[in-house]
Amino acid sequence: MAAPSAAGPGPAPLLRVMAECGRSRARAGELRLPHGPVPCPVFMPVGTRGTAKGVTAAQLAALGCRICLGNTYHLGTRPGPELVQRAGGLHGFMDWPHNLLTDSGGFQMVSLVELAEVREEGVRFRSPYGGEEILLSPERSIEIQNALGADIVMQLDDVVSSTTTGPRVEEAMHRSVRWLDRCIAANRRPRRQNLFAIIQGGLDPALRTKCLQEMTRRDVPGFAIGGLSGGEEKGRFWRMVKLSTDLLPRDKPRYLMGVGYATDLVVCVALGCDMFDCVFPTRTARFGSALVPWGSLQLKNRQFAKDFRPIDENCGCPTCQRHSRAYLHALLRSETAALHLLTVHNIAYQLNLMGAMRESILAGRFPQFVRQFLATMYGGGTRRVPPWVLEALAAVGITLE
Repeated sequence: MAAPSAAGPGPAPLLRVMAECGRSRARAGELRLPHGPVPCPVFMPVGTRGTAKGVTAAQLAALGCRICLGNTYHLGTRPGPELVQRAGGLHGFMDWPHNLLTDSGGFQMVSLVELAEVREEGVRFRSPYGGEEILLSPERSIEIQNALGADIVMQLDDVVSSTTTGPRVEEAMHRSVRWLDRCIAANRRPRRQNLFAIIQGGLDPALRTKCLQEMTRRDVPGFAIGGLSGGEEKGRFWRMVKLSTDLLPRDKPRYLMGVGYATDLVVCVALGCDMFDCVFPTRTARFGSALVPWGSLQLKNRQFAKDFRPIDENCGCPTCQRHSRAYLHALLRSETAALHLLTVHNIAYQLNLMGAMRESILAGRFPQFVRQFLATMYGGGTRRVPPWVLEALAAVGITLE
């Protein structure tokens, strides 16, 4: 029996590869989506309930963001898919003219583990709002995502923590394959809503390889690498990423879920990933931390009380163009406006980093970009660069000498 197809014949490939690094696996391309093209590699801000925390949709668009995330579990619980659909889908509800990706709700199996029970039919959650029981099946996840109207929708997968070992990891991998088939069958709008499979298998190379072999038999528009970035040792993390990109199709997008630290983004672009998401830039802003090319600035610290420079003199974001470190330091003690301004800056930093990587790939100088990035982030030389970074880059032909 042939593997099920997520769409009928005829649609153009979702990814157009425009350039590839001659040394590493990095590539620059464009996602051709219903609400406009998205340059990649791309970082996608997380808007769990229809907005990225601390910024408006208009501000996201002004920073150059062309795709962001919504969460099926949270939007499906409150305000509910029926209400969002009446507003014209999530695009209309949040007044967002660009592309959206909705998570399937599977991650809540880990983040809300004390409220969830996984069975073959789906996941039964105890609502954190009213305590009622909710069944999120593959079919219901896709039904909600169809109502929300995102341009990319994710399969419901059986998610376990990346540090989990034993038979539960294998069980989750096989169930994720079965649930993928159910999601493909349930998707009512395959030409407008591109369904991505999610590779599971934990940190076991054999299980992840098996999942890759099974899922790549399905004709889906793109693939996500799931089940990582959950506290596992970095040496194991990058090896699972590389194993996945080695076996995924060249002509389809590769989405590494939950990755947002700057060094991780650079390394994983080198390993061949195209898409990333993470709450890190917005969450760290709410703690007073500003992202900069040499790490981060904790603007609550007294050293910034009389520092009238911008966060980063080379940053063109509205925060850096208008406000000083001293001003932000003063606000952080009592005014939420400071958190908003830091969020704008941190998202701009992430988007600018991805844009700089893309430009370097197109110009044929990505290895030089990586070397300069690491020299700025870690102070030059290789002594302070984490060993896992050196190992991962060397595995795809980039050395710092």
